[in-house]
Parts: sequence; C-alpha cells; structure tokens
Amino acid sequence: MREDPVALEIFKHLFQAVAEEMGETLRRTGFSPNIKERRDYSCAVFDAEGKTIAQAEHMPVHLGSMPRSVEAAVKAFTFAPGDVVVLNDPYRGGTHLPDITVVQGVFWPGEDQPLFYVANRAHHADVGGMSPGSLPLATELYQEGIIIPPVRLMREGKLMEDVLALLLRNVRTPEERRGDLLAQLAANAVGARRLLKYVEEEGREKVLFYAKALQDYAERMTRALIRELPDGRYHFEDYLDGDGRGREDVAIRLTLTIQGDEAILDFRESDPQVEGSINAVRAITESASFYAFRAAIPEPIPSNEGGFRPLTILTRPGTILDALPPAAVSAGNVETSQRTVDVVLGALSQALPERIPAAGQGTMNNITFGGKDRQGVPFAYYETLGGGAGAGPGWNGTSAVHVHMSNTLNTPIEALERGLPLRIETYAIRRGSGGKGKYRGGDGVIRRYRFLVPVQVAVISERRRRGPYGLQGGSPGEPGKVIRVGKDDGREELPGKWQGHLEAGEGLEIHTPGGGGWGQG
Repeated sequence: MREDPVALEIFKHLFQAVAEEMGETLRRTGFSPNIKERRDYSCAVFDAEGKTIAQAEHMPVHLGSMPRSVEAAVKAFTFAPGDVVVLNDPYRGGTHLPDITVVQGVFWPGEDQPLFYVANRAHHADVGGMSPGSLPLATELYQEGIIIPPVRLMREGKLMEDVLALLLRNVRTPEERRGDLLAQLAANAVGARRLLKYVEEEGREKVLFYAKALQDYAERMTRALIRELPDGRYHFEDYLDGDGRGREDVAIRLTLTIQGDEAILDFRESDPQVEGSINAVRAITESASFYAFRAAIPEPIPSNEGGFRPLTILTRPGTILDALPPAAVSAGNVETSQRTVDVVLGALSQALPERIPAAGQGTMNNITFGGKDRQGVPFAYYETLGGGAGAGPGWNGTSAVHVHMSNTLNTPIEALERGLPLRIETYAIRRGSGGKGKYRGGDGVIRRYRFLVPVQVAVISERRRRGPYGLQGGSPGEPGKVIRVGKDDGREELPGKWQGHLEAGEGLEIHTPGGGGWGQG
C-alpha cells in the first residue's frame, strides 16, 4: 500500500482519538480525586509487538515507560481474548508502585492473535506501604507498597476476584482502589471497541499499514530535528537536593553527542544510586529523554515508538538513573524524572540557544497524607502542585502550572474540602518567585492545608536548595519551601523531603518554585 499524506494525518488523529476517549472514560468513571480531578493517568495504543502507536496528551512521565510495562505483560503471558494483565513493578517496566498499569489485547472475533494492545496507567492514591499515599521516605522498595508483577486481572472476560481481593487487602482505601481499577478496565474496553470499529470500517490492511506509517513518520520528524543540531558533544549537569536520608547534591550528568540524524545520550557518569527513594529505573530515564526531544520539535508529531529510534540512551546499572532492586524508587518517578528533563534540555540549549526555555519548577511538590476522618473511616490522599514554567526566547514563563513530566491539574479546593477532613486556608500565586531576565520566569504557588484530624504526612519535593536555572543571562527562579504551621500559627521551615505526624489544628504550607528567567533583562 502506498502512503497518502492526507490519510496519514487522518489516522494520526484517529489513533490519538482512541487514547483520548480511553482517558475520558477513565476520568468519568474513576472514584478518586486523583483521577477525576487531577487526571493523573495516561492511555495509549500499541501494535501487535507492543510498540506504541499513539498516546493521549496525558502524563509525559508515562510516555516512554508504559511500553516497558506492555512488553513485560506480553512476555509474561500469551494473551487470549478477554484477558487483562495488571502490574506496577518498577523493575518490570513500571515507574513507581502507585502507578498501576492495565494491559489488554485487542482481537478480531474468532482470532487468537491480537491486532493491537491497549493500556492505561493510573496513579492510585494509596497502594499500602509504610505511610498513607505510598510515597514515604523509604530505603527499599518493599516499604513503598504492594509490588504487583504481571498477573491476570481478567481471564477470558471474567474478573479474577481472588487477585483483586489480594490487591485490595493490602491498601488503606480498598473501595476507592476497587473503583479506580474497574474504571481502568472500562477505559481499555472502550479503546478496544473503537479500534475494532476502525478495522471494520477501513479494513485491516489499511489500519495496520497506517499504524506502522505513523511510527515511521515520528522517526522522520525526530531525525529532522537532530539534523538541525550542529554535530558535536554537549555536556550538562544538574543536581537533586538530596535523598532525604542525609545524602545531598546527587548529580545527573549528561554527555549528548549529535552525529548526523542520531543522538547519543550518555548518562553513565551520573552518581550511584542512593539510600533514599530518588532512584529512577531506566524506563524513567528513557521517558524523560524522549519527552525532552519531542518537546524541542516545533511540529506536533505522534507520541509513539518511532521517536525513540534515533536516540541511543546509555546508563550504568546501579546509578541514580538505572537503579537496581530493591532500591526505593517512588521519588525517582516524580522528582528525578524532572531533573533529567532539565539536564537534557540544558544540553540541547547549547545546540539550540534560540529555542530552548529556561528550567521550569523542576519538581512535582508531592504531598501525601492520611489517617481516619471524624467518623473513624480511613482515608489517604496524594497530590502534586504546580509552579513556575521557565521563560523562553520570546515569552514569559506561565505561573502556577505543572511542567514537563507532570501534566496534571491542581486539585480544586472544593473537591478537597468536600472529601477530606481539612481546610485550604491559602491558595495563591507566589508573586515575584519567577527568575528575572528579558523574559521572566513564571511564579509558583502557595498552598496551606489545615488538618481537622490527626494525620500522617509525607512531602517529597525538590528545588528547595537551589532554584531552577535561567538561560542566556536570565536569573534562576526562587527555590520552594515547606513550612509547618502550628495551632497558634507558629511557623517552622522543614526540609524538602519530610515525613511525620501533624495534630488536629496543625497545618502545612507549600511554596513552590518559580521558573528560570531567559535573556539579560
């Protein structure tokens, strides 16, 4: 079959629409605010080999890592019609334990080989572990929650109630988890139906042809970007504040080599893995690298496997970007991924100085808390907070937004106060926190929680010791802060990574970083 540019564009949107419709199904049927309000999930379509065809514009941190989970599921099982596999193991394609991935084969009626796979990944507000929300200051994976290798959640269309019971027995909020998992199943079912409808209407040969053509198109576009870069070697490094266990200034080092239309990203000189949970598995490093290159491409290209082909990513097992089990990794997904993007964009800024913006807030400002409400019912909650985006050549940074690897929303105050025993006393833009320059970095936010019952709290955040970098003479953004607020409004500044108990009437105030400035003002 001959590739037609118009048909290619049509199929780009058709496959994208499948993933978007899956996401809408998940949002509307999910139980938790984390899914319904923050939209902390991703949905994607894969070919028969488990390679990405299209992914909705959901969470970039899932962009390059979800294919590894699909690969692990396909390797573990021979899928039959009606089979669904669930997993969250970071060392088998996952990111961190709260991110649960659900994979389903898409079969033409009467056939036993899948035409496609559909999958979605959703962040669950609690999956057990040593603290509510499952993002503790852990030292090994087992402390972070239940570890799910690839297991069948549905077999030949029948829900495996025993497997579901095992999962729910290991979490603090089983009814909410059950509702979110069933919503994930519903999202995959919608995606499978839509793909089969395309095959029925357009024909198998045409649909499969354009699935591959879209992957090739993404490869061509990525190679075109790389060809714009001067051949050479570009070095950049940046640092994580620390691991929360006494280790500070953990380095991520990159040597980026451009050779024609290929790029080699060599992270092997990055620091060794640490005791705390900021270790990242290799899938996270791949995801952050791919995202940074895709963000630098001015054209809207599909998010699929083709974009990976021109990139060679080198890591060293046992380092902060390629951790070995049983290292704790919950913060690697949310924080180390952000710094990896900062490093890749920093290297690209040397080759594309008039295109790459300054660093955004560089953290997801993770906060988890839980306990029992005033009726004695257990609750657990997790959210991330936006901050300042970096300024760029020709624009000021946006304020109070999630940047780079976090594409979620800030949870509305009304949703929080309706569902949880707390009040939000302050929610405001942190004026003046963006870096100065010809173009100013965006400002962060201030959010203060006042708890009405005793809670166990964990905060995992970055950019508390040094602000996001500016570029081309711009100033860095202001670092963030974590402040404990007493019953009498006394204030105590806390480390960026902290866990502990707060009594009823105590509060927590988060100041998120501003983005870096661009250009000399």
